[in-house]
Amino acid sequence: MPADLPGVQSAILAWFEQHRRDLPWRHTRDPYAIVVSEIMLQQTQVDRVLPYWHAWMERWPTVHELASAPVADVIRAWKGLGYNRRAVNLQRAAQAVVDRGGEFPSTAEGLRELPGIGPYTAGAIACFAYEQDVAFIDTNMRRVLHRIFVGVDTPKPTVSDRQVLEIASEAIPPGAGWTWNQAIMEFGAIHCTARKPLCLICPVQHQCAAFPEIQSALAIAAKQPKGKAVPFEQTNRYFRGRIMDELRAHEGEGVVLADMGPAVKTAFEDADYPWLLELIEALAGDGLLVIELPAPRQTTPSSEVRGVAEEVGSYDATPIEMIRVRLP
Repeated sequence: MPADLPGVQSAILAWFEQHRRDLPWRHTRDPYAIVVSEIMLQQTQVDRVLPYWHAWMERWPTVHELASAPVADVIRAWKGLGYNRRAVNLQRAAQAVVDRGGEFPSTAEGLRELPGIGPYTAGAIACFAYEQDVAFIDTNMRRVLHRIFVGVDTPKPTVSDRQVLEIASEAIPPGAGWTWNQAIMEFGAIHCTARKPLCLICPVQHQCAAFPEIQSALAIAAKQPKGKAVPFEQTNRYFRGRIMDELRAHEGEGVVLADMGPAVKTAFEDADYPWLLELIEALAGDGLLVIELPAPRQTTPSSEVRGVAEEVGSYDATPIEMIRVRLP
């Protein structure tokens, strides 16, 4: 920690007072409203989350209403945010809260016992709902704390997340955890960014362990050849999203795999059924869809499809192309 920790704290807090965004979840201490925002904000930018958060809170303004909502409605409302598993986890957490009397746990340790609530989200709720001086780190907070208190974090951090978390705990001004954590998070989001930090106008320039080397390190990193990334449209995450979109478009009736395959993948072939079924089973395991097996039909499936079904081995009595899936 720098000798002038109070100077760092006062500079960051003063910056936050001047530059903070007016976000609706900063105007409430309702743990339900805050957990909705935190789960929506996981891997999703603020501007994209804002309309979803407002719509969600209008539709299900309390934890009890979300807990009792049909799962299919929850999944449909999440469309466009991505990572659909988060919607199911959010409802499961709400149901767990209702089961315990409708009150959220007030400590990070208690919050972590809820389904789908990890260390970061538990710490954020304890801090932002109950104003506790709890340390936690997201991507932005990790970057800021590493640069100020450790040094350059490019091409990779030089200390572990556990060490950064220890720094985060020491850096909290006593009694000001809510404001400090919001400030560090905001500072990383719009000032000390990953690729273009505003070092020349940084309020903690003189205390920052990464200044001035961070700019040259980032310039060198930008010139390094990048490995060829797999296009998103070829990833399983993309096809999982396509499957969910297809189910939303056929709510109530569901979709058989014979129709699902060509709908989600161009030039779908019988040989693709094991891959499709693997995605379907993973989504079912996440609680995002239900697999329905019809009664065995009298006709015999094609030899190609029968061979695929035998390879999969889980649905021997059902032609694989006739397996139906639907929203819960």
